[in-house]
Amino acid sequence: MAALIGCSGWSYDDWVGRFYPADLAKKKGEWLGYYTKYFPTVEINSTFYRVPNEFMVRSWIERGKQRPGFEFSVKLPQIVTHESILKDEPEKAAEQASSFEGICIKPLAEAGLLGGVLIQLTPYFRYEGKESLGRLRAVLDMVETDVYDYAVEFRHRSWLNDRGNELIADALETLQEFGVANAIVDGPGFPVTRSLTAKHAYVRFHGRNYDIWFKEESVDDYRINRYDYLYTLDQLQAWKPRLEEIAGNSERARIYFNNHGRSKAVKNAFQMMDLLSIPHEEKDIDIQDQAKLGEFR
Repeated sequence: MAALIGCSGWSYDDWVGRFYPADLAKKKGEWLGYYTKYFPTVEINSTFYRVPNEFMVRSWIERGKQRPGFEFSVKLPQIVTHESILKDEPEKAAEQASSFEGICIKPLAEAGLLGGVLIQLTPYFRYEGKESLGRLRAVLDMVETDVYDYAVEFRHRSWLNDRGNELIADALETLQEFGVANAIVDGPGFPVTRSLTAKHAYVRFHGRNYDIWFKEESVDDYRINRYDYLYTLDQLQAWKPRLEEIAGNSERARIYFNNHGRSKAVKNAFQMMDLLSIPHEEKDIDIQDQAKLGEFR
């Protein structure tokens, strides 16, 4: 099966004692190396918040090379997806995306460590006809979608068809034209779409904290954030045939668990690898959370 499973990020303090051994608590520089013993891929979230410098990219390369076959997927910076595109500055967005390609994407690719490139659009970017789609096309025109595995995650429901279960035809045709994957997500913000638009596939699991997804967490909530969610085995089992279908119809399928709160992504990623019969190093992840009052009614 051409499927790689990993987590969205690895640098989380609340993973210490659950995934990372306690003696690594103050050795964050060793966390990635430890992570690579268990997973073949990771999605780097930090590139969304700021463009990495040459030193940072080089450090990823040096540590990634220690695990043969390991790969990094990266997120396009928010200055592209949440600022320039949203402000209707397509030329600026395209230039920023191209610059990021040269700074981060190309070096990782040349080192044989690049996975996918995620263009995660802001939920405030609406489909309002050809003009809004044109902003995205400007970015796709500038970057090398024929060389690197790009994926787009739409997050506003205006990009859905009348039934609300699939992307609109114009969006699908654009992705197919550029060979860009439609990022398929499990989470409160968007329905699970089905269309595969490229030779590669990209799937993200955000968790299902519907009640706190679009608002601030309550001070008396036991969850540390909206990504603090553990999928049940039944919920993962329901995804098994879909993921098998995706992997069977793709040259490469990358699957990331973004429900990172307290190592829940790690536990669910291991469970999904077991369900899909993907070999991996075994490790028990102790999930001990205080339950909400009334949760067991």
